[in-house]
Parts: sequence; structure tokens; C-alpha cells
Amino acid sequence: MTTKELIRKIFFVEIFKGMALTFSRLFTHAVTRRYPHKIRRPAQPGFRGLHAWSGERCVGCKLCAGICPSQCIYIATETDKETKKLVVKKYDIEVLRCLFCSFCVEACPEGALALTEHYEYADYSREALYMTMEKLQANWDKYMAGKVEDYFKRFWGPRPEDFSTPEEQAVFRGRK
Repeated sequence: MTTKELIRKIFFVEIFKGMALTFSRLFTHAVTRRYPHKIRRPAQPGFRGLHAWSGERCVGCKLCAGICPSQCIYIATETDKETKKLVVKKYDIEVLRCLFCSFCVEACPEGALALTEHYEYADYSREALYMTMEKLQANWDKYMAGKVEDYFKRFWGPRPEDFSTPEEQAVFRGRK
């Protein structure tokens, strides 16, 4: 142990430095934002927030429920006798179990499910966070109006530019 370390241990230099920092900040304004009075900034583009579902687009294939790792999507379908097509009778998402991984959005072949950029949906009851068909469709109308095509073009691929070859990459031309 060196002399410098011994002096630091005997005279509690680190503790006094910490106390000096505490006392220097003691009479300044708090950094904490008061939530209901000062709204936070909007979510970044591509943020995975509250679920939205379009009943018109959904074909009842149940791919979203099958790929969900937390098994929080519940779907009940039946075949329409006249048109012989699947009709969705129940589509529920248990938000408290959801991992927000967006596998369900990627699996949906019709683009009927989306994770909106809405993030303020805390509540005091579990029932409020159990999304039924009606709640999910209301979310679609409220948060996805006019944004559907832009949402799927920007955040879900593959896009043609994803397959282009960078100019600096070496390319095998083959023999002629």
C-alpha cells in the first residue's frame, strides 16, 4: 500500500468528494419532469407500442398466434357457410404478456396487425390491458389512419434496396 492510498483511506477522501458534490447540487432545481404536467417527447419512428388490428384485412390464418413466443394472442375462427371463407369471431391480445417482439406483425401476410407508436397506455386494472377485437380496431382507426402503407414500407421489408450490391464490394464476374 502506497502512502497516497493510505492517506485516502485514513482521511476518507472519496467520501468528502461525494459529500462536496452532494452539497453543491443540494440547492439547485430538480431534473425530474412532472409527468402529467410536462408531456414527454413523442416516440421515435419505428417504436413498438400499442397493438392495432384491422378486421377487414385479417384472413384468420392464425400465423400471428402461432409465431408469438409468449402465446398472448387468442384467435377463434369459423367457416362461413355461404362464402366458404374463414371468419374471425374472436381476436384478443393480452398486452401484459406481450414481449413487443413484433414477430406477429412480420408473420401477418395481409398486414392486418401493427404495433403503433403510441406508448401512453398504463392503467390500474388488468382488464384495461386485455385488448379485444373492438379495442384493437379502435386503435387501428385512431393510430394507423393514413399511416398504413408508410408504416409497412418503412419498417417491414424486404425492400428492393436491401438487395443491392455496394459499390466497394468485390464482385465475381466469371470467365468469358
